[in-house]
Amino acid sequence: MASTLFDITGRIALVTGSSRGIGRAIADGLADAGAIVVLNGLDPARLAATQADFARRHGAERIHALAFDVTDADAVASAIQSIEDEIGPLRILVNNAGVQHRVPMLDLDVADWERVMKTNLTSAFLVGREAARQMIPRGEGTIINIASVQTDLARPTIAPYTVSKGGIRNLTRAMTAEWAAHGLQINAIAPGYIHTEMTQNLVDDETFNAWILGRTPAHRWGTIDDLVGPALWLAGDGSKFVNGQVIFIDGGMTVVV
Repeated sequence: MASTLFDITGRIALVTGSSRGIGRAIADGLADAGAIVVLNGLDPARLAATQADFARRHGAERIHALAFDVTDADAVASAIQSIEDEIGPLRILVNNAGVQHRVPMLDLDVADWERVMKTNLTSAFLVGREAARQMIPRGEGTIINIASVQTDLARPTIAPYTVSKGGIRNLTRAMTAEWAAHGLQINAIAPGYIHTEMTQNLVDDETFNAWILGRTPAHRWGTIDDLVGPALWLAGDGSKFVNGQVIFIDGGMTVVV
C-alpha cells in the first residue's frame, strides 16, 4: 500500500525551469518515481545537456524537452497542446520557473519589477491555466507551484521576488477554489534557503552564511534533494485530499523568531 501512494509510473509531468537547480532536481525525482518527464528551459544548450543526462539514466523514451517561454501566453498554449498531442495527457505540472533580482526598492527599475513578476507569478498562471484546460475534462491532474520562505517573510533588497512569491500562495488558493471541484489538486512547496549554483555566492558570504545558520533551527542550508520527497508526495496519490496548501521546507525558519 505504501509504495503505491508514491508511484507515479507512466504519468506525464511538465516541470518548468528544469534544466538546472531546484527544477532539475524535482524533475529527476519524478523520473526516478516512474514519470514521463517534459523538461523546460530557455537555454537550448543547457536544456539539451539535461535531457541527454536524464535520457541516459532514465531512458530516452521517458524524457522530453520543450524550450518555450513560460511568460508568453501563445507559446505556453502551443507547448501544452504539443505535449497533449505528441506525448500524451499531462497529469502533473510543476510551476518552478523563476528569477531573482536584488536591489533596494528605491533603486528598483520598473522593468525589473515587471520581469520578476512575469517570470515568477504570471508564468504560473499561464502554464497552470493551459494545463487545467486539459486536466479538467479528464477529472484529474496535479499542479505544484514553487513558492518560497519569502511567501511569508521579507528581507531587504528582494521586494519583487517577495511579492511574487506571496502571489504564488494566493494563486494556489485561487486555483483550488475554481478547479478542485473538477478533480484537480493544487498545492505549493515553499523552499527555505537552498544551496544551489544560483545561491553559491550567498553561501560563500561568511556574514550571510552565518546568519542563515543562526536563523534556521536545523542549522544548515537546504539541499535540492530535500525538496524531492515533498514534491513526490504531492504528485502521487498519498496526498489526494491535500489542496490549496503551502508546504514549507525550510528547516524550521518560518516558525521561530
